[in-house]
Amino acid sequence: MKLVTTINTLQDKEKQLDKVLEFNNNKVMHLQLKKGASIPEHNAPFNVLVVVRKGKLLFDVSGTKSELTNENFIHLTPLEKHSLEAMEDTDVLVIKIGK
Repeated sequence: MKLVTTINTLQDKEKQLDKVLEFNNNKVMHLQLKKGASIPEHNAPFNVLVVVRKGKLLFDVSGTKSELTNENFIHLTPLEKHSLEAMEDTDVLVIKIGK
């Protein structure tokens, strides 16, 4: 077992991304965004889970928009183009599977 602690490192920045855990062929990233901050369209060569712990994200996957909160999460397949914008100050775990 490994207990992983994530802390607020955002402070005065608009966005912050930190690696918090790597195991087998997987990586867990901690993403923090201030309200209005965005990440332009991109993709990843592996499966990704995006789990909002606090706040709200507007997620755009190839033109289909979804609102992510702590009550849902999204699974992205390899090379699926996506972008996102924080509708509130947001704290997210990004889980890269088979990175």
